[in-house]
Order: sequence, then C-alpha cells, then structure tokens
Amino acid sequence: MVDGWTVWPVVGYLAGSIPFGLLLARLFGAGDLRRIGSGNIGATNVLRTGRYGLAAATLVLDALKGAPPAWLAARHGDAVLGAWTGFAAVLGHCFPLWLRFRGGKGVATSAGVLLALTPAVFLVTAGAFAAVVSTTRYVSLGSLTGALVAPLFTFAFGDVQVGYAYVAMALVVVVRHADNIVRLLSGTENRLSFGRDRNGDGD
Repeated sequence: MVDGWTVWPVVGYLAGSIPFGLLLARLFGAGDLRRIGSGNIGATNVLRTGRYGLAAATLVLDALKGAPPAWLAARHGDAVLGAWTGFAAVLGHCFPLWLRFRGGKGVATSAGVLLALTPAVFLVTAGAFAAVVSTTRYVSLGSLTGALVAPLFTFAFGDVQVGYAYVAMALVVVVRHADNIVRLLSGTENRLSFGRDRNGDGD
C-alpha cells in the first residue's frame, strides 16, 4: 500500500505548479506576464494588465491549487498531512518545474490551504491582509503580514503540528518577497496600482 506521505505532497506540488495566471493571460491576449509589470505570474501582476476579470480568475484558481489537495490529503490522512500537502502546493506555485522554478509568491495558494484546513485562521489572516493593504496600499506588506499572522494564530488555537507547516509556508512567502522587503525598508516599494509600470507585487 502506498504511503499517503509519499503521494499527497507530490500531488500538492504538481497542482501548485500549474501557472494559471500565465496561461490565462496568454489565452485571453493579455501578453506574457513575465514581461509585464513585476514579471510575476500571480494575480496582482495580472491586475496590473488592467484585466480585472483575469486577475480575479487567477486569484481563485491559484487558491484552488492549494485548497483541494490539502483538503483531500487531510480527509484521507489527517490535518497534519493536509497542511504539509498544502505546503507542497505552495512550493509548486513558487518554484514550478515547468517554468525553471520561477513562479509566484505563494500568497493565494497559501490562502487556499488556510481556507480548506483552518477557516478561522483564514478569516483572521484575510482580515489582517485587508487591513494592511487598505491603509498602506502595499500588497506586499499585507501579504507578509498575513503570512506571519497565520502560524501565530494556528498555534494560539492549539493546532501546533499544523502550525509548523504554516511556519514553513510563511518562510517561503517571506523568501519570495525578499526584493519587496528591501524596497519596503528603503521606501521605494510601489503601492497598489492598476498600471503596467509598477513592480510592487504581492502574489
């Protein structure tokens, strides 16, 4: 019998590595995301093409890359397996094999994992993200805040083992936002804009 710890993380990684933003942008004539704005393949950069519907679709699909694999793994194993499967999906989104390991920043996929496994933590995290972005217009700062809030509240709610997986997800998100952190500290990070000339990306 195949061990679930062998199968589900692989499923998570493969699901996470599907570049929906890149595919949708090409399919609907929005261009190659890697040559637009920040060059990121996530929903925030799709938004900068001015195609709001495509951005919304990318956001939902990127979240779905994490949610079903994590939920199914938890259902066939336990919440800890689900959380680490979700982490694998985030890795797939950020480091997809098909794009030479140059993917997104893992925010929407992480949100999908939170929603599937720990809805209360998702609500707190989404609230923190929305509060920061609405007051500062820095998507990257909101993303980083959400990434750090998620494991803290998971620990506070008593899901320690799941919290460890969320710490790993947060580390990936922080690493993928390294350039944004430098710009935030130097005061050169761009605020949320719908134009093509902005590079402050959060997903």
